[in-house]
Amino acid sequence: MILCGGSGTRLWPLSREHHPKPLHAVNGERTLLQQTAARCLGIAAVADPLLVCNEAHRFLVQAQLARAGVRPKAILLEPVGRGTAPALTLAAVHSVTADDPVLLAMPSDHFIPQGDAFRQAAARAAALAAQGRIVTLGVPPTAAETGYGYIRANGTCVEAFVEKPDATRAKQYLESGEYLWNAGIFAVRASVWLDAIAEFRPDIFKACERAFRQGRRDGAFYRVDAAAFAESPADSIDYAVMEKTTDAMVVRLEAGWSDVGAWDALWAIEEKDADGNVIHGDVHAAETKNALLVSQHRLLACVGLEDVVVIETADAVMVAKKDKAQRVGAIVSALKAAGRPECLAHRKVQRPWGTYDGIESGERFQVKRIVVNPGASLSLQMHYHRAEHWVVVRGTARVTRGEETFVLTENESTYIPPGTRHRLENPGLMPLEIIEVQSGAYLGEDDIVRFEDAYGRTPESAPTRD
Repeated sequence: MILCGGSGTRLWPLSREHHPKPLHAVNGERTLLQQTAARCLGIAAVADPLLVCNEAHRFLVQAQLARAGVRPKAILLEPVGRGTAPALTLAAVHSVTADDPVLLAMPSDHFIPQGDAFRQAAARAAALAAQGRIVTLGVPPTAAETGYGYIRANGTCVEAFVEKPDATRAKQYLESGEYLWNAGIFAVRASVWLDAIAEFRPDIFKACERAFRQGRRDGAFYRVDAAAFAESPADSIDYAVMEKTTDAMVVRLEAGWSDVGAWDALWAIEEKDADGNVIHGDVHAAETKNALLVSQHRLLACVGLEDVVVIETADAVMVAKKDKAQRVGAIVSALKAAGRPECLAHRKVQRPWGTYDGIESGERFQVKRIVVNPGASLSLQMHYHRAEHWVVVRGTARVTRGEETFVLTENESTYIPPGTRHRLENPGLMPLEIIEVQSGAYLGEDDIVRFEDAYGRTPESAPTRD
């Protein structure tokens, strides 16, 4: 069971609210979600994965799993985030059957390079869980880390869960040899979890059970009832159950685990050059040491720097001392409070049909690069206040404009007047790329009326730009 919630704000500006950390490839070609889904292959008797994700990310999650060749058992949609305890409860309600399976619940955004070691630990945890215990995986600490929770352990017995310590206490934990990092990975039978959450947090249990029972299937997804789920308190698996139960056990995980929780953690796990630098993209560094330098969009040049993080994206640049990387989340909170769009989405936005990239904007105009996947189409829609001019750069476009339908090829264009129903489709075998110029007195993304949509989105639930 893969928990695909959260936003990973400490990895801003790469991670955004509408395109969070698990959906990015931060240390290779595969995203963290894809790595997580592939990690369990090879464990005996493991079924297709069950996912719980934010409703807004459903198409991104589905597409990434498909590209990785993973077919999920189900994708449960959370209308709002309520933490890991309600998410696991939804999965347990979905899964509890006469077979009463063991759920291996794990976050979707961790880095575990030693796959065999992970699978061995997971198999040990599953065997204990099959006996009715609630099992967590604990990582032997390699540093006095203040960003992780800890488990005081005696063999496989959990003596206590400990909150994130200060530096002095973290050093004591490391030196004692009695503590493990809490990896946030759990194994438990579905019925055992439901009994435990019903005992310790009946409010969460009742809200989640009602939300699932009143939910409905929507194509490849299962939508829980939004009103019922919103009544569930937010809580973590640790707080809700693990700190209260007497059935907790721990299995050691020695597999190079990292939660990649901040930029300094990414620097720590990546391969470095002779100067200790981790470099991605078009980067030139001189007299620079022990730095994480990432460029996604343009040339990044660094001179005379040490122990820094520099992250460049199309619409934002973040510079920080490496030992302050944990505090990036405070910047994101401030940006969100100021209403800045850079904390929500990238300039290039993913949609189920492809992508669009806001190239330029000014008074009464916007320019976007739109890429439509083969066989995909945008919704049939209309705008009251803006006109659109489309120029085909690559591929073939089928255009619906009012009552007419026609085909455009490379270097051809068309005009969509305000108030005109229209649709853009790609009937070809290669991606369709167009340049769209919007003009008008109001260019807000809420100026849209949707009439038909191939992806089952409604005006109430769908993103405004499609």
